[in-house]
Amino acid sequence: MEKKKGSLKQTSPGETRGSFSGRIGYVLAVAGSAVGLGNIWRFPYLAAKYGGGIFLLVYLLLTVTFGYVLIMSETALGRMTGKSPVGAFRYFGNSISFKLGGWLNAVIPMLIVPYYSAIGGWVIKYLAEYLRGNVTEVAQDGYFTSFIADSNQVELWFLVFAVIVFVVILAGVKNGVERVSKIMMPILVILAIIVMCYSVTRPGAIEGVKYFLIPNVKHFSWMTVVAAMGQMFYSLSIAMGILYTYGSYIGKDVDIEKSTSQVEIFDTAIALLAGLMIIPAVFAFSGGNTADLQAGPALMFITLPKVFASMGIGRVAGILFFVLVLLAAATSAISLMETSVSTFVDELHWSRPKCCMLMAGVMLVVGSASSMGYGTLDFIQIFGMAFLDFFDFLTNSVMMPLAALATCFLIVRTVGFDRIAKEIERSSEFKRKKIYVFFMKYLAPICLVIILVSSIANVLGFISM
Repeated sequence: MEKKKGSLKQTSPGETRGSFSGRIGYVLAVAGSAVGLGNIWRFPYLAAKYGGGIFLLVYLLLTVTFGYVLIMSETALGRMTGKSPVGAFRYFGNSISFKLGGWLNAVIPMLIVPYYSAIGGWVIKYLAEYLRGNVTEVAQDGYFTSFIADSNQVELWFLVFAVIVFVVILAGVKNGVERVSKIMMPILVILAIIVMCYSVTRPGAIEGVKYFLIPNVKHFSWMTVVAAMGQMFYSLSIAMGILYTYGSYIGKDVDIEKSTSQVEIFDTAIALLAGLMIIPAVFAFSGGNTADLQAGPALMFITLPKVFASMGIGRVAGILFFVLVLLAAATSAISLMETSVSTFVDELHWSRPKCCMLMAGVMLVVGSASSMGYGTLDFIQIFGMAFLDFFDFLTNSVMMPLAALATCFLIVRTVGFDRIAKEIERSSEFKRKKIYVFFMKYLAPICLVIILVSSIANVLGFISM
């Protein structure tokens, strides 16, 4: 079942399994999946809320330990088996527990990408408004809530974003996913640096820079660790089936450990740039009021447009920022969609175009419900949440921690550390083997349970994150 260098695995009659051209293509594709909306708006407001520099320090420590362990695990299992999540779990057993673990990892991206694309549609809408020069209009109170309540508009922009993603996926792994990632990711980095440079040079912004970069132990709390752990977990595309799938696309010569380190660095660098783009600008705009930074999703669509409107070059700043966000959202959505299509190809043995059409149906149903959840369908609430909020809670707070736990148990109880080490050492020395074993054996399950419990407790109102 293993895929040799330069070979393509048969997946369906007349079809061969796609592959990346090499390490760079793989790293950029994974980085593209990791760098998304969570980096651009979630990371800055969590950093602002939980102590700035001390949150950043905790996040970095968790990324190079806990995050590293889970990325290595999923990638190694994907390459070892040459399969997407369902096939990877079935490779080691065919009991109900193996099937459940595989499908849990596989279903998550199928549920995430539709509502994620709905938000991607919001981004395109705002970009279009800035291109038209409507800087003042989008900064008005009530603009965003009026927009998401207009189901016809929201559905239109959702479909525009979804079509963009499907065009890339239909092109395949090398000609679609890899090629787009190689183009988009460098542009994304350049745009982020430009916006960051402008932001940190605003009058009063330097205090925001200090707050974000300099750790202050007085701001530390247990919730700092919990929030940083959750952000790291979601930011690195862990437990979404993506790393299994992308791992199955790489050759035995690709250095998994080196690639993982590069993904960690890339993702963290973008998160840092996002923090330096947003925190200093909002800090300067609000006169140092951190409450304006804790607006959650509203930060990107309500607070930042007000910041841009106060600038002399608000139109240019708005265009650059939302192009940046669109690239980040698109690369993540492409990875989620590719993982879903790959699972269908592996399990149904259909052609890639046919599997794309099946996923298009899922996308249309779940995405449309998410798009219209604040408008036409606002009368339907699930546990008091609109469709988009519910799907976000279900996948991020419940399914993803459970999926990662399934991966941990698979390795600890069935695969074993020796087989994982052997797979990694096919291409290079396993330098952080001791850290890997220690975290997988003792700390990773505990951390995942903490994420699961704290996330559910937050939604139920027992704690505030």
